[in-house]
Amino acid sequence: MNVSASASDTLRGALTDLLEGLPPKQAAQAVERLIASYRGATPTDAPILRDRADVAAYAAYRMPATFEAVCSALEAFADAVPGWAPGSHVDVGGGTGAATWAVGATWEGRRPVTVLDWAEPALALGREIAAANPALRDVSWRRARIGASLALDPTDLVTVSYVLNELPAGDRAALVDAAASAAQAVVIVEPGTPDGYARVIEARDRLVAAGFRVAAPCPHSAACPIVPGTDWCHFSARVSRSSLHRQVKGGSLPYEDEKFSYVAAARFPVAPAPSRVVRRPQIRKGQVLLDLCEAEERLERTTVTKRHGDLYRAARDADWGDPWPPPAS
Repeated sequence: MNVSASASDTLRGALTDLLEGLPPKQAAQAVERLIASYRGATPTDAPILRDRADVAAYAAYRMPATFEAVCSALEAFADAVPGWAPGSHVDVGGGTGAATWAVGATWEGRRPVTVLDWAEPALALGREIAAANPALRDVSWRRARIGASLALDPTDLVTVSYVLNELPAGDRAALVDAAASAAQAVVIVEPGTPDGYARVIEARDRLVAAGFRVAAPCPHSAACPIVPGTDWCHFSARVSRSSLHRQVKGGSLPYEDEKFSYVAAARFPVAPAPSRVVRRPQIRKGQVLLDLCEAEERLERTTVTKRHGDLYRAARDADWGDPWPPPAS
């Protein structure tokens, strides 16, 4: 079993334990209320997670999806910076620590980690959940207002996952600038919606202006080739559904797909993918259609047929978000 799968199983076990003693109906109602709050159009300057019951329900519902999305972004980043691993990590707006789990699943070993969030119940529960993972038992969980006044100590890696959507524009810009000033590498993940993509592009532009090189998902650090308003760049991570998921959302599928947008950038040299698959590949008889974002700063559709031999077989196995062509084994 790989490190990510092992961490995912450990996290799910810890989250299942959290719900013991919390009536399923109460947990589902808390999740539905919290989803409505997070989807609101007005950013909030107060914690949405009010108490332990709120946090336990929402963590059980959302942490696996956040973990898988951030793992996907970090895996793409790690591929672009082979041989590098963060010696320290700050998780801004980390709540119960899903991104911290993802970093630990991507790069083995222990490192100084600080999780910053303004919701004390989330931090307390994050500390409790982390006790199930020996690599996270020394994490510092600190309360901090996430906004324009946030000051960050120097660190190798800053993660900001599903946070920018909660902030007004001025605070978003200040937070990205603070991360760029403090870190050698920054990974930002947002919901895979047009608005989420727009926030990622804003952050990407600020990181590039601050001297960062884009490592993933883009194969270049130039402007995004997508014409604003016509489309948006996002990816998908497969997440196993819990009983709480099925109760809240209905349906019988044992999984769902978490859509997310992201940017991973660094101050040091990176080796981004030659191009990246930006839509689910279309497999047809004798051919595979791949929509690619290419290093030449353009979007291109390429057709891989049986006559391409090994490349055709690789195309049939390619997934949305993968680099293309696949790295030589």
